[in-house]
Amino acid sequence: KPLAGKGVLITAGPTFEAIDPVRGTTNLSSGKMGFSLARAAREAGADVTLVAGPVHLDTPRGVRRIDVRSAQQMHDAVLPAAPLHDLFIATAAVADWRPASLSAHKIKKDGKKIAPTFELSENPDILAAVAALPDRPYCVGFAAESEKLEHHAREKLLRKRVPLIVGNLGPATFGRDDNALLLVDADGVRALPEDGSRCDKQELARALMQDIARRLPVRD
Repeated sequence: KPLAGKGVLITAGPTFEAIDPVRGTTNLSSGKMGFSLARAAREAGADVTLVAGPVHLDTPRGVRRIDVRSAQQMHDAVLPAAPLHDLFIATAAVADWRPASLSAHKIKKDGKKIAPTFELSENPDILAAVAALPDRPYCVGFAAESEKLEHHAREKLLRKRVPLIVGNLGPATFGRDDNALLLVDADGVRALPEDGSRCDKQELARALMQDIARRLPVRD
């Protein structure tokens, strides 16, 4: 039980950014990796809180779950909770942008075949906000990329100012039960599994959680 007595906060799944009362933008994240990590953290003895976007997954046994929909809702759930935890893992695929305004009613076709246009506003950066807290937990970010995985993960590590980024290829993992990860920190890069193959997400989550547990600073 390497995480016995530790509090772990995890985000999982996509976010949904509403355009009107019936439509919105989202992404293909299933939440499976984040839920697997919550289960693995609980198995390792942690007190786990899982902040989940709109997914259809059962809550792991012994895990406290908070359901949210939008990036702003996820931010508002995470920020006050983060200082109360020892570890924050930002697994969720949070939308970077949202429509600047929400239509009060369903946007209808006007018969002119002219598509509506939308002004976008930037969503809050949850991982960077937690990493900037004076009493921040140990922060681990996820990078879901479509190319140049190591390069983009390294950029995110520096930009977010966190000690560890876990990279994976989004199109190759969203919705699947297996995955392959790239662990990027200040010292270098390591594949998980080490041979670069894919493996079951739950098995992968247990291995990643063991690795993270060894990285956690000892608190008084």
